[in-house]
Amino acid sequence: MKVAVIGNGGREHAIIKKIKENSKVSKIYAIPGNGGLSKDAECVNIGALETEKIIEFVKNENIEFVVVAQDDPLVKGTVDELEKIGVPSFGPNKAAAIIEGSKVFSKNLMKKYNIPTAAYEVFQDKESALEYLETAPMPTVIKADGLALGKGVIIANNKEEAQKAVLDMMENKVFGESGSNVVIEEFLEGYEVTVLAFTDGKVVKPMVSSSDHKRALDNDEGLNTGGMGTIAPNPFYSKELAGECMEKIFIPTINAMKMENRTFKGCLYFGLMITKNGPKVIEYNCRFGDPEAQVVLPLLETDLLDIMTAIYNEKLEEIDVKFKEKSACCVIMASGGYPVSYEKGYEITLPEKLDSEIFFAGTKIENDKIYTNGGRVLGVTAIGDNLKEAIENSYKDVEKIHFTNVHYRKDIGKKYI
Repeated sequence: MKVAVIGNGGREHAIIKKIKENSKVSKIYAIPGNGGLSKDAECVNIGALETEKIIEFVKNENIEFVVVAQDDPLVKGTVDELEKIGVPSFGPNKAAAIIEGSKVFSKNLMKKYNIPTAAYEVFQDKESALEYLETAPMPTVIKADGLALGKGVIIANNKEEAQKAVLDMMENKVFGESGSNVVIEEFLEGYEVTVLAFTDGKVVKPMVSSSDHKRALDNDEGLNTGGMGTIAPNPFYSKELAGECMEKIFIPTINAMKMENRTFKGCLYFGLMITKNGPKVIEYNCRFGDPEAQVVLPLLETDLLDIMTAIYNEKLEEIDVKFKEKSACCVIMASGGYPVSYEKGYEITLPEKLDSEIFFAGTKIENDKIYTNGGRVLGVTAIGDNLKEAIENSYKDVEKIHFTNVHYRKDIGKKYI
């Protein structure tokens, strides 16, 4: 069986490694992939948004299953185009992917179907947004409506920061057209949990919980990034809490999407804040998180491709989705200066034997040597019998990997021990 995975980061490498475990798979293509992951899949020099070229390639190579892993091709409608040529795929269609593609849509959906979330207002022009901020309680959260590489959310501690965020998004277009509309919402206090869930639009099967570390520096300081590391499971996410989330958030969301004629099939990402008033949704994503996929998938015992195929055929109910009773920690090794400016092209030296799994992201390969080629370079994921052991195992291997200007947080998961 020939499989293609669309995307180019550590998340895609984690998906590819899991799919590779299926004995029916004869070949995996990564579109476009990256240099480091080319040992596990054949990289194809087509951009993730070059839909016509992707469709042509899928037809010419007789690919039998496609995983659309990246947010922008999902929001653009790549799954719809694959459907037209009769090729089975994993991921929501364009109508359903709007749950991530528009924060205005997702907030209005939650309001309409009484799904717990932060109070909010939507603004289509900077004047009304700035006027609202004159009396809004601080801190507050400013969100660009559309996709922004995971960076379109600003937590403003005071009025000046909030005004700057609005002007950056709506006037200076730092996130392009994604900032044409903004959501301003109440700042929720509590602790964050991410739950990725498999769904075929009828049933929901949550994966093991996780917790991303977004800030660039230790002690949750510095700028927001795409994620500097993650742990799973989140120790604060109890069985009771999981039951409450299933009843009040997960199932109602799937049912709401169905009611809106936007049936969601794929992986739905629930970003949650556990407040003193119970769990609330901070955000939805229409795909596996990155780096969350890099800790959740290594713990998955059930065959991933079997799950994906069952979702496509709307038979997820028949699959027993199981996870290891262990913990995982992923530390992201990034280029110094990320998420702002950074240099590329430094050779990465890896020891021959590591206990951790390495997921490659911003890398390229030349003459059999791997070089840095992006902000987040690789993820180092270790498994342990408990969280403390997983963290120690991951950092033990991080210290054995070298490249110039390497930057990584030293405290991933520490606050959960």
